[in-house]
Amino acid sequence: MQSRRLGVQQLVRVAAPLALLLLLLVAGTQVVVVEGAGVNKEVWGSMSAKISGIIIPGFVSSQLRAWAILDCPYTPLDFRPLDPVWLDTKKVLSATNCWLKCLLLDPFTQADHPECKSRADTGLSAITELDPGYITGAVSSVWRQWVNWLVEFGIEPDAIVAVPYDWRLAGSLLEERDLYFHKLKLTFETARKLRGGPTLVYAHSMGNNVFRYFLEWLKLEIAPKQYMAWLDDHVHAYYAVGAPLLGAAESVKALMIGVTFGLPIPEGTARLLCNSFSSSLWMLPFSKHCHVNDRMCSKRQCADGKVGPHFFCDKNEAEGNSSSWPVDIAKVEFPASPGSCPAVAMVTYPDVSPQPNSAVVERSYSAHQISDGTFLKDLMDVDVHSTSSFHHLIKYYLEDPILNPLTPWTRPPIQNVYCVYGLDLKTEIGYHFAPSGKPYPDNWVISDIIFENEGGTLQSRSGVRVSGTSSPASGDVSVPYNSLSYCKTWLGPQVNITRTPQTAHEVCDIQQELNVLHDFDTDIIPNMTREGGAKYITYYEDGVSLPGKRTAVWELDKVDHRNIVRSPVLLRELWLETIHSLHPDAKRHFVSKEHREPMRDEDCYWDYGRARCSHPDHCEYRYVFGDVHLGQSCRLKASSDKDHILNYL
Repeated sequence: MQSRRLGVQQLVRVAAPLALLLLLLVAGTQVVVVEGAGVNKEVWGSMSAKISGIIIPGFVSSQLRAWAILDCPYTPLDFRPLDPVWLDTKKVLSATNCWLKCLLLDPFTQADHPECKSRADTGLSAITELDPGYITGAVSSVWRQWVNWLVEFGIEPDAIVAVPYDWRLAGSLLEERDLYFHKLKLTFETARKLRGGPTLVYAHSMGNNVFRYFLEWLKLEIAPKQYMAWLDDHVHAYYAVGAPLLGAAESVKALMIGVTFGLPIPEGTARLLCNSFSSSLWMLPFSKHCHVNDRMCSKRQCADGKVGPHFFCDKNEAEGNSSSWPVDIAKVEFPASPGSCPAVAMVTYPDVSPQPNSAVVERSYSAHQISDGTFLKDLMDVDVHSTSSFHHLIKYYLEDPILNPLTPWTRPPIQNVYCVYGLDLKTEIGYHFAPSGKPYPDNWVISDIIFENEGGTLQSRSGVRVSGTSSPASGDVSVPYNSLSYCKTWLGPQVNITRTPQTAHEVCDIQQELNVLHDFDTDIIPNMTREGGAKYITYYEDGVSLPGKRTAVWELDKVDHRNIVRSPVLLRELWLETIHSLHPDAKRHFVSKEHREPMRDEDCYWDYGRARCSHPDHCEYRYVFGDVHLGQSCRLKASSDKDHILNYL
């Protein structure tokens, strides 16, 4: 007992000085506890009282959960109902075979594995973090920052709805198996009834393809005279974020090699997954010059030998090169006599490259030849495992009675359309494939990759000179520039262009060109400058060509495909544009770009050159216990100005 008392006394002797030191620090320092991130929720939240938002995530950007009881041998990690399948990194590493059973689909029927089914999760939690956890959560975060913004600005929980889907399925299967588009229509109608106003649609990446399919499906679900009225009543604005409007070259790489998405799995395993998903073809590159003819072909082949339905291509397809893409998408080395020994011919090459005495034929495929089935049909002659992909292409795309997604998309018939994407990052736009000499799924290797770099210049991985058509800019790492910027064809004959810094700025920092003439089906290249390493956002706006409708394109410098939904700059502009479009006193077609003031504590920083917080009219130095550097202590000033939103109208 005496020793215990001595232990307590020693603890008190040690703790007392520490407690006294802590009290002195607190007494000598002005400690302010603030709520949230400096955002006036009363002001901003009231602006969107009747509006709601629907988020449609992209490919592999929402959770899938197991619906099975699956015991996995040689590991304690089994699958039970509602266990995460996409994504659970622990099971990817330690129970790979079980994980594949839950994720793979039958290559032809698209049925689940007999031992394990997976279905899309529901709610916002399904899209915020794919693999929640102390370490994996931040790495797998997708829409987390987006949701954080909504909370900071006072948006009610029932005002934002996530509509995840099984991203393994093509559009027709989403409706056939899950009634996804019926449920999506009910979601719009429920949101309007609950909030009393129309909805904002935020779609990212392949989520835009899903929304496009929904709009076409809706035409058959609603009487033609009621279609436009329904859209006007239920959809206020559509934000197409990182939309692959002409597809992405990376989808061809996924079919031939596999894309791991950063997972610790071999590329061959990734290819197995990709080739089992009918959705893998949803983002195949295609030509903007070709459309589907109304006449369908029978028995998967037309009288002239072409696969699937006839395409009608304008003269630009014949006169131009590479189907309006900078280069041909794929260049493949085939045996000299394809078809003589299917599948076996692929293992006649012992090395990555064919032997000097091995006769090969090199064929190039444009975007149109990939989307119309020519590429896969040729591939089947030497790689029988491509048959399933060819089957998917015919059944779920070329012969889809609702929509062939591999055709150009005209402007959606929605009141307000905003097309948003990043640019000027190194992006893959073409590949050279060669036999590897290994069995499926590793029977192909990439012998060369064609990139578009900042400014649109073309470069090959091997250093070989690239002949092609350069673009004015490059893409966003995943989607090439010509595919992202195709939405500029939605703009009218006169466009207002504004370029501003992405950070807070004043009117002297902007560049502007008004009433720029724009020819349909052409790009718009502003005559503006970029200074040093500064990042800009360029706005192309048309509020007059279509009565009652507005169209805008936003280009964000150096923002990549995945992280664009986490970009504070994009979130700020989305928020301001939304508030502007709903405000009864708005005088402009679009929100003013003349200045941007800090809106959150994160927008304030320490200016070491002036030894003060930046933007002194809006930011102040206010220490909060726990701050570790000066920039953390720069925060928004407490303001009682409830009408500062009028500055943007």
